[in-house]
Amino acid sequence: MNLSQTASLANQMKERDRDMVPRFLVIAMFALMAASLALVSFAKLTGMPPTAIASLPEIVAERTVTFAGDRSSGIILLDESGAQIASSSENKAGFIDVVWVAVMRERKVQGTDATAPIRIVRRIGGRVDVIDDTTGWTLELIGYGKDNVAAFATLID
Repeated sequence: MNLSQTASLANQMKERDRDMVPRFLVIAMFALMAASLALVSFAKLTGMPPTAIASLPEIVAERTVTFAGDRSSGIILLDESGAQIASSSENKAGFIDVVWVAVMRERKVQGTDATAPIRIVRRIGGRVDVIDDTTGWTLELIGYGKDNVAAFATLID
C-alpha cells in the first residue's frame, strides 16, 4: 500500500465515523445528563425528602447471633447462650466467612464494636437478610446461590 492509498483510507474513515453517531444524538445525550444533574442538585439543595422508596416486607422470624474465630481457623456463629450453631468450615458454609469479612470491614470503617451481635431475619415471602444494627448495614441474601443462602436461612428454622 502506498502513501496516497493510506491517506484516502483515512479520509474514508473520518467520513464514516461522523456518520455513525449523529451529532444531534450526542447533544441530546449530554442535555439529558445535564437535566438529570440539575434535577438531583435542586432536590438536594432544597432538602426534598426521598420519594418512591420501597418499604421492606415485615419480619416474621429472627435470630441474634455473634461471630467468633478468625479466617485461619474458621468463623463460627454463636447463639445468644454462646453455643456454636454454625461454622464456616462445615460443608457448603464458607459464605459465613464472606459475610463476616463484610461485617467486620463495615464495623472497622464506622469504628463500632467488632463483637456486637447481628440479626438474621426472615421476611414475609421467605427472603432472608443479615442485619448489623451497630452500623445499619444490611445484606439481602438474594442472588447468592442456594447453598449460600441456606448457610444462614437454616439458622432461623
